[in-house]
Amino acid sequence: MRLSTLQSRLGGSAAALVVIVAACAAACARAGADRAADPLPETGTFSIIAYDTATGEWGGAVQSRVFAVGNGVLTAEAGVGVVASQAVVDVSYGPQAIALLRQGKSASEVVKYVWEHDPDPDTARWAKTGRQFAVVDSKGNVAAYTGPTAPTAAGDKQSAHVTAQGNTLADKAVPDSMVAAFNRTRGHLAFRLLAGIEAGQAAGGDKRGKQSAAMIIVKKCGGVWLHNDVVLRLQVDDSPEPIVELRRLVEEAPLPPSAVTNAKNDPACR
Repeated sequence: MRLSTLQSRLGGSAAALVVIVAACAAACARAGADRAADPLPETGTFSIIAYDTATGEWGGAVQSRVFAVGNGVLTAEAGVGVVASQAVVDVSYGPQAIALLRQGKSASEVVKYVWEHDPDPDTARWAKTGRQFAVVDSKGNVAAYTGPTAPTAAGDKQSAHVTAQGNTLADKAVPDSMVAAFNRTRGHLAFRLLAGIEAGQAAGGDKRGKQSAAMIIVKKCGGVWLHNDVVLRLQVDDSPEPIVELRRLVEEAPLPPSAVTNAKNDPACR
């Protein structure tokens, strides 16, 4: 039906409503197109993940100039491994990697498989060539991928049972400094991971600054109370000095935790 015919039948007020609705629809379509064209926020993170052969713990630590970085970067499962997914991040990389590690795949196999099977749903603004992804498997083997379009400066560094990675860095040597600090630090895994991100910050860290940090450490039945695999899970979601606050929390935590069940007597903890 033509608009002129509708106007004559419905009257001026109804016709005006039709015109307003049409105008609103056009405006909404333009707004949607504008949002799709807007650049996504810049990402930037540096992290370290590792396996402690002496204690059988897997863990990781991370710092970034974003709110609550611990909500999406680190994924860990006792007896299985630990994963970091960052830069042009696909948070599903963490659960995908853990599922593959449960099947017995190595760290390098997992990194290769997950990236190659990434469907790359937003190539224009969130392409998989910008992903940064690291894995430590059940045996302590490590592997990492830093995509060619990850936010610069970006890179990763590996040593025995540990890998550090970062993007949007003030200096590309940040991961090297992190691994070196981890290797020369003694004591519980929490303090070694903490030394790693402290060294990363001292080497320049995220070039945008500091805002949040997180740490996770897991071990089969290694946490407090009964059947708890979480030795430590800490998040500093918003702070001018997130790593300083993370250190305060680590120093407050009893390590190793007290009130842990006796794994030798519990088949579920072996």
